[in-house]
Amino acid sequence: MRMYDIIMKKRNGGELSKEEIDFFVEGYTKGEIPDYQVSALMMAIYFQKMNETETLNLTMAMAHSGDMLDLSRIKGVKVDKHSTGGVGDKTSLSLTPLVAACGVPVAKMSGRGLGHTGGTIDKLESFPGFTTSLSLDKFFENVNNVGVAIMGQTADLAPADKKLYALRDVTATVDNMSLIASSIMSKKLAAGADSIVLDVKTGSGAFMKSEEDAFALANEMVKIGRGAGRKTFAIVSDMDQPLGNAVGNILEVKEAIDTLKGKGPTDFVELVMTLGTKMLIAGGICEDDESAKKMLTNALESGAALKKLAEFVKAQGGDERYVYDTDLFPKAKFIVPVESPEEGYISHIECDEVGICSLMLGGGRETKDSVIDLAVGLYLTKKRGDYVKKGDILCYIHSDDESNIESVKDRFLKAYTFSAVSPEKTEMIKGII
Repeated sequence: MRMYDIIMKKRNGGELSKEEIDFFVEGYTKGEIPDYQVSALMMAIYFQKMNETETLNLTMAMAHSGDMLDLSRIKGVKVDKHSTGGVGDKTSLSLTPLVAACGVPVAKMSGRGLGHTGGTIDKLESFPGFTTSLSLDKFFENVNNVGVAIMGQTADLAPADKKLYALRDVTATVDNMSLIASSIMSKKLAAGADSIVLDVKTGSGAFMKSEEDAFALANEMVKIGRGAGRKTFAIVSDMDQPLGNAVGNILEVKEAIDTLKGKGPTDFVELVMTLGTKMLIAGGICEDDESAKKMLTNALESGAALKKLAEFVKAQGGDERYVYDTDLFPKAKFIVPVESPEEGYISHIECDEVGICSLMLGGGRETKDSVIDLAVGLYLTKKRGDYVKKGDILCYIHSDDESNIESVKDRFLKAYTFSAVSPEKTEMIKGII
């Protein structure tokens, strides 16, 4: 088999066989096929696209390019959750203990954030002593004993995806539905969960800006999951404004804890409950949405979900006192209000720009070596659809550097658009697949 023939076949619109896909993925992972040939193939795929069978075969080849975690030592049906990311997305911090409190084991691998704010691991490390550097034995033990464990991704999980993504990133071939879906799902399948629940964001703060593209990606990933024998759901959710009110690591941790105390923002609570409902169904605990929502509500109202978060934090070396007393978390040196420059309805928020404000404060990473300031960020008090008068406070900037506050304030205000007319209401949940 020759790589030249595979490139030409796809360039001419042919369907690649499983053997051809396995050949190029394995050869590229081992370093036997050069970048320039795989770049040519990626561009051919970009223009000619892949069908459902090719996409599944590519996903499975990437998943099997490294370690395939065997979670059989964990009791019950293991459900994993993945989000395509966004501004203020602290969902896993509330969702995983809530679902675990209902009896669905959550064995999750997460990464650090590269961008506006930290990833799930960065946020969890706000708890002093917390570690995600777990051995597999400890990981399995924690899921069996506590119901939830989150560890850092291993270097050998879908290594083909890491190589292919880096190549696509510099060859303008990222934006292809099959390649995006296979990249995400190869890691989820390699992580070993029995069922997968996906949160696909859409809007100005999401990778998929249009609803049409978000639904296309969601459909593609659900097909892959089911083709691989995993029960898979996808929720398409709004990211046209920040999720909840908090943007920034410790601020988001506090909001996630408040949510488990029954005091979370409406949009965030709706998303957590929707994802949680599908996770309970995927885990075989409930048969329908109504019974799942009732179980989740009971876990919140009884305090079981909050207690589960404390158990989870303690089991991974963290100080669980912070769960019950969030005033223990460090605070930024400067907390500065941002006032509305005009009166009217907030008709639009440029979500990405709010995320960049957090990055400017030091709350995110511009490179993998950047050090995050966990205490900084923004807390929004007014969002889309709210009516404000001139001088009303739109948000509070939390900063450890007084010199950057004015530039952040200017950028934040440019992200807000005001109107004399109330904007049309948008739904948090756009659809479920």
